[in-house]
Amino acid sequence: MTIAQMLEQSGILTLLGLCVVFSFLIILILAMNLLRIFVKAFHLEKKSAEKGTPTSTSAPASSAASNADNGAVIAAIAAAIHEKESV
Repeated sequence: MTIAQMLEQSGILTLLGLCVVFSFLIILILAMNLLRIFVKAFHLEKKSAEKGTPTSTSAPASSAASNADNGAVIAAIAAAIHEKESV
């Protein structure tokens, strides 16, 4: 097998691999769009999104602890800004 034949074969395999990857991506995009249509058609969206309530579950349990943490963060940011301006 000559170098030219090996380069030709490697080029064909490269193009074949690219075609497989792009075909998979196209199929994935089509599947996602079909799923979106299916969800909208059968009204399977989350109900909390319609009511305007946040769906985040990372909110702290007590608001007092949250306010204290926010105050500490704000104070640290203000101190850093003040330090940067004085330099």
